[in-house]
Amino acid sequence: MSSRRPLIVLAGPTAVGKTDLSLKLAKVVNGAIVSADSMQIYKYMDIGSAKIMPEERQGVDHYLIDVLEPEEEFNVCIFQKLAKEAMEQIWAEGKVPILTGGTGFYIQAVLRDIDFSEDDGKAELRTRLEQLAQEKGAGYMHALLQERDPAAAAEIHPNNVKRVIRALEFYEQTGTRISVHNEEQKEKESPYCYLYFVLNDERQHLYERIELRVDQMLQAGLVEEVRGLKDRGLTPDHVSMKGLGYKELFPYLDGSCSLEEAVSVIKRDTRHFAKRQLTWFKREKDVVWVNKDQFGYNEEEILVYMVSLWKAQAEKNTCRTSD
Repeated sequence: MSSRRPLIVLAGPTAVGKTDLSLKLAKVVNGAIVSADSMQIYKYMDIGSAKIMPEERQGVDHYLIDVLEPEEEFNVCIFQKLAKEAMEQIWAEGKVPILTGGTGFYIQAVLRDIDFSEDDGKAELRTRLEQLAQEKGAGYMHALLQERDPAAAAEIHPNNVKRVIRALEFYEQTGTRISVHNEEQKEKESPYCYLYFVLNDERQHLYERIELRVDQMLQAGLVEEVRGLKDRGLTPDHVSMKGLGYKELFPYLDGSCSLEEAVSVIKRDTRHFAKRQLTWFKREKDVVWVNKDQFGYNEEEILVYMVSLWKAQAEKNTCRTSD
């Protein structure tokens, strides 16, 4: 009997329809959902994160939703720890964890059980790099990374100062490029009996769904949600406020742009984000692409296809359902 325990991954770009499908899948395979989302982990951030609310969960257990206060730090190391704890609990109940979300690095961290022990960071070094970023700006920090680790610089957006700092920090601590370390970790065999589904849609249709979702968020009170968080004392410097739909509204609330301009930026940045998500998933190995248009947008057919593959995988690898 295999010692590997079962895990289903349901990933895909933002607004593609992962939430609805994950509920249907969980009911069929006796699963519970572990959110792989960097914003849904936070309390009081419901609208902008497209969070599934308790009354919408149809009796399916959800983990890593509404866990942290919006002032708290969150990163891939914390996510990996919490996700593994949630999965242990799900397995103990004889269920299958379904890791659902669009944050590819978070998914990879769990699926490959990436070792972050060398990447813990020393407070003094991180503080020094953060101060340098404050003084010199994001462009300067990205140029430094370009010198030390060109592959990481190509991978990390110049405005993602937090990840740039982590990469520089790793290089200074270990003398090794984080891009090399990450490639080595990616090649690790997963400790799980898994299937990795990526739900996808035709690009123009996906962009239309993104625009519609942003409009629906505004109608549901997104501006009021962000205003409440701002009044609570949160700023664009908080990790929680760097999420799409949050950071773009601060200039409007500060009076430096119109709501129309802020909404236009949210829609544009979300489209760009979806494109980057797809680029990430295309680089992952052993991925099963589920293109909605190829199923005529019939969710029942999609579900039948996924369940049939999962049953075959579980049987082939004799996934362990309990200890």
